[in-house]
Amino acid sequence: MTLRFEDYLASLLRPLGVYDLRPGTVNRGELAAYGARLDGAEGELDHTAREMNLTTAEDFGLERVEQLLPYRPVCHTTGQRRAALAALLRISGDSFTPQAINDTLRGCGLNARAEETGRPGYVKVYFPDVAGIPEGFDQLRAIIEEILPSHLDITYVFWYNTWAMVAKRHPTFGDAAATKLSWYGLAIENDGYLEDIW
Repeated sequence: MTLRFEDYLASLLRPLGVYDLRPGTVNRGELAAYGARLDGAEGELDHTAREMNLTTAEDFGLERVEQLLPYRPVCHTTGQRRAALAALLRISGDSFTPQAINDTLRGCGLNARAEETGRPGYVKVYFPDVAGIPEGFDQLRAIIEEILPSHLDITYVFWYNTWAMVAKRHPTFGDAAATKLSWYGLAIENDGYLEDIW
């Protein structure tokens, strides 16, 4: 059980023997008022301590980190937002190896990947977990182009399911119709059949 500040203050004053610290007395009421305020302050300090650490922040801590950056990550969950901000904060002058660039691209909030094309000065960027054009692509594109060295020519590659991939999941038209997906929905459906693409 957590000790309340009221009880802690009473235990400090009790050895003096000059205060009546029984429940319901004026002295105890005063300690209760001080203790309640100190309990509230302790809660605020705990909350602030959580928000100061990027791995535990949930609200104003994440917002303050985002204010330090020229752009906000495109994320949907708190965990994704934390991971994205951590990746964006790792950007430095030596972040231009393919491995470092891909690590930094996680700051986009999606699993974007950059690959060298074999032609000097050209890279391709693709989104292996997202079929079609990712939601918020304009914002993603601005972030990616800020992260990648400016002398590179970037080609964005988008993928859709092939008929073979659709047929692997839905062998008949009846199976496909049972999903109640549109043709576009079938084209971007993603449930783990990406190994063959990249």
